[in-house]
Amino acid sequence: MHIKILGPGCANCATLERVTREAAGALGLDATFEKVTDYGAIAGYGVMRTPGLVVDEKLLMSGRVPTAATVKEMLAPLA
Repeated sequence: MHIKILGPGCANCATLERVTREAAGALGLDATFEKVTDYGAIAGYGVMRTPGLVVDEKLLMSGRVPTAATVKEMLAPLA
């Protein structure tokens, strides 16, 4: 599983990465993480507000920071 955190590196981006790593760990997922900070690449996913969460090239959410439990719910069907 390839997980991308989209954003310029702000506090919300760091929080999204932290809760996503926590959720992936709780599910026992073998995931690689990538930070995408290029605005052109971020816009290519249709994201207008960061942070964004992309899993295996599918945009799962953007513009907010969900809880670890919410991210776990989003990742569970993809595991």
